[in-house]
Amino acid sequence: MEFFKIKRDIPFMSYGKLTTFISLATFILAVVFLFTKGLNFSVEFTGGTVMEVQYSQGSDLNKIRDEVNTLNLGTASVQALGTTKDVMIRLPNKEGMNSAQLSEQVMQLLKTQDANVQLRKVEFIGPQVGDELVRSGLWAISFVCIGIIIYLSVRFEWRFAVSAIIANMHDVVIILGCFALFQWEFSLTVLAGILAVLGYSVNESVVVFDRIRENFRKPGMRGHTVPEVIDNAITSTMSRTIITHASTEAMVISMLVFGGDALHGFAMALTIGIVFGVYSSVLVASPMLMFFGLSRESLIKPIKKKEEAVV
Repeated sequence: MEFFKIKRDIPFMSYGKLTTFISLATFILAVVFLFTKGLNFSVEFTGGTVMEVQYSQGSDLNKIRDEVNTLNLGTASVQALGTTKDVMIRLPNKEGMNSAQLSEQVMQLLKTQDANVQLRKVEFIGPQVGDELVRSGLWAISFVCIGIIIYLSVRFEWRFAVSAIIANMHDVVIILGCFALFQWEFSLTVLAGILAVLGYSVNESVVVFDRIRENFRKPGMRGHTVPEVIDNAITSTMSRTIITHASTEAMVISMLVFGGDALHGFAMALTIGIVFGVYSSVLVASPMLMFFGLSRESLIKPIKKKEEAVV
């Protein structure tokens, strides 16, 4: 589907130095925030107490969260489990208090507001579980990156694979830097959002890469330079890019606004990732192809002439 067509190619590659500087500056800032502020890991990673309570009628999650926070037990996470009758409360570790004491204190407070509330389950998550989750998360990201490199190396060539990975890592570090800067809680749903961004961003890169390769093989593009070929490829995909990302971003922002606390981290990671995914596919991955020496000969191998047999 193409709602509009841009007649003249937009000279994206002529701004390569500027966009590379912006990308590098943003990347360095994100790394600085990660090292100076660090990530605000959730209970799943740091360990803590998880409670499940049940109300006889639908409950107000924001009200419960405000009530629990009055106990000064740290940042509490309150989520609905399917319906607002079943609520999960996650509490960070508190020095000098065990899970039983924490849950008892919370239940006493909740019963003052609703005497019918019942405690269904209390679990303690140790720090070792958090370490295992961190390792599993790093393994998951590593496997995704290796899979992307193998796929792009087979489908295109190594320059495309390395450029796509650099662009994807750029997106991931920017997301992590935003979470470190604003000290948003980094939970398992955020990790899931980052893995989704990796797949989303590489898909966008593949669309642009595919058009670049197609352009190099077109007879009408033979007299054009490499930057002109790339500019034409990106411009020809602009209509599809704008429509696809605008519709996806609209859905994700709706989830961010109306999805509640349970989906907030996931939606926030996706919102940032989609914006920077488009940017990196066009203005990070494509200039990287020129940096790695992409040429027409890289994609179109010369045809070897068969030697004629001497009679």
